[in-house]
Amino acid sequence: MDMSIKTRKIALNIILYVLVTIALIWALLPIVWMVLSSVKNQAGMFSMPPKFLFKPNFETYQYMFSEKGNFFSFLSNSLIAAIVSTAISLILGTLGGFALARGKFKNEKGLSFWIISTRMAPVPAVILPLYLMFSKLGLIGTMPGLIFAYTTFNLPFALWMMMVFFKEVPPALEEAAMIDGCSKFQAFWKVALPPAAPGLVATGILCLMFSWNDFMFASIFSGHDTQTIPVAASLLITQTGIAWGQAMATGTVIITPMVIAGLAVRKYLVQGLSMGAVK
Repeated sequence: MDMSIKTRKIALNIILYVLVTIALIWALLPIVWMVLSSVKNQAGMFSMPPKFLFKPNFETYQYMFSEKGNFFSFLSNSLIAAIVSTAISLILGTLGGFALARGKFKNEKGLSFWIISTRMAPVPAVILPLYLMFSKLGLIGTMPGLIFAYTTFNLPFALWMMMVFFKEVPPALEEAAMIDGCSKFQAFWKVALPPAAPGLVATGILCLMFSWNDFMFASIFSGHDTQTIPVAASLLITQTGIAWGQAMATGTVIITPMVIAGLAVRKYLVQGLSMGAVK
């Protein structure tokens, strides 16, 4: 009987490992293919059978980052819009999330749901009213307009996430600090914020990813001088064909910073997301 149970467990583990391996291959193969294709010539991209051992060709990257390629402009626009929007969302979201977690409102649950419901709204549903507002304010085609558009969706998410994380921190710690002479802000800054730091990192990475990967807002609210990398990728598809080399290189540039950021803070990302998990 014991041998039968042990055999079943081994078989189950083998099946699980096989399924996980298949899932990893399914998820990683397109990314690996894109990265390898970005350093091939066009004939090498479509060669059959595929070649995984070859001499890399970096001419596409050299052209993209030259003055003629103008890729630095798209890259700087993406960095500025994503970083500034994430910073604004984190600052306001942290303060607002703490207020929601500690404040006593008449309809606290309804207010919290209303905040996150604005994030759940489909992007096409809010583009028209935002466009009308931005056009009246002269923000169409400007970097502040693009940052504000990203913040419109990032801020409700940051508020909700930080509220959940602060609720995990016992209020008694802040009360003890205030009894010892700390002000309300000092108790927040020195006592409540440090334990919620993993949640802050997780929220920041997710907001950064949303802004960095966005195409819908950037394609509508950006102008000729404020276009981001996802918009630049769409310009590679024309009536005469697709610039496959630049498309693969652009896709590689898009995913690389987020992969590096995720790996650098993976410990805090997992800790932060598990910290805010519903029990």
